[in-house]
Amino acid sequence: MKKTIFTGAATAIITPMFPDGKLDFETFGKLIDFQIAEGIDAIVVCGTTGEASTMSDEEHIECIKYCVNRTAKRVPVIAGTGSNDTYYATELSKSAEAVGADALLLVTPYYNKSSQKGLVKHFTHTADAVNIPIMLYNVPPRTGISIEINTYKELSAHPMINSVKEASGNFSLIAKIFAVCGDNLNVYSGNDDQFLPMIAMGGKGVVSVLSNIVPKVTHNIAKLALDGNYPEAAKLMNKYLELANSLFIDTNPIPVKQAAALMKLCEDTMRLPLVPMEEDNLSKLKASMEKVGLI
Repeated sequence: MKKTIFTGAATAIITPMFPDGKLDFETFGKLIDFQIAEGIDAIVVCGTTGEASTMSDEEHIECIKYCVNRTAKRVPVIAGTGSNDTYYATELSKSAEAVGADALLLVTPYYNKSSQKGLVKHFTHTADAVNIPIMLYNVPPRTGISIEINTYKELSAHPMINSVKEASGNFSLIAKIFAVCGDNLNVYSGNDDQFLPMIAMGGKGVVSVLSNIVPKVTHNIAKLALDGNYPEAAKLMNKYLELANSLFIDTNPIPVKQAAALMKLCEDTMRLPLVPMEEDNLSKLKASMEKVGLI
C-alpha cells in the first residue's frame, strides 16, 4: 500500500496579485495561514487555480518556495509542475523538490496530446528523476486527453507515482481505477461536486477550489464522508452545492478569485487572457454566496 499524501481536503490555492499583475506574497501568506487555521489538510500551489501557466519560471519556483516556507510543515505542500514538455516538467519538478515541496502534481500533456504509450514515458521520465511522490492529474476538458485504465495500471506500479487527481467526471473509468490499481494508486477527486461519491468508492479526498473560500466546510464534508457519515456529509454538501457550482460558471479561477475579493481576502486581479466575469454571472455568484452567509 502506498502512503497517502493527505486524506481529506486540499486547497488548489489561488495566487494573489497586485493590480499590475505582480505576485502579492504578503496576501498569499495570509491566505495560507487562513487555510491552515480553518483545518485544511493540504495545499496545492501553482496549479490551474493558481494561474501557474502565466508565471515565469522564476515566479513559479518562488511561489512554491514561499508556500513551503509559510506552511512550515503544518500541512503538506503539493506543487504543480506539469507541462506538455516532458523535459521541462522534469526540470521544474526537480526544482520544486529542491525548495521543499512534499509532492508534485503533474497534468497530462495538453495540446500536443500524446498516445497512451507516450503518457507512460512522459510521467515515468519525471518519476525516475525525483524522490517525492507524484499525483497525476487527469482533466480531459482542459487537456483534450484522458489517461486510460491500462495506462493507469502501468503507471501505478512506479514507486514514485502515488496518486491521481481525477477530474474526468467519468465514473466508469474511476471505478476501474479502484478495481485495477487497488492500493497502488490513491485517488482524489478533482471536482468539488463529485467528491462524496468518489470517497464512497474508496477515494482519499478532494483537491478543491471551493475550499479557497470555505476551507473548514470543505474539510468537514470530507471528514464526515471518510468517517462513513454520508448522510451528514451529503446534508452539508447540499447546502454548499450551488456555491460550488457557481465557482465554475466562468473559467476557473475567475469566479473563485472574484469570490475571494468579495470576502476581502485578496484582490480580484488575474492575468490575461483571464478577465473578470460579466455582470450577469457575477450576480449569480454573489447570490450563491449570500445564501450561505459569506457576504
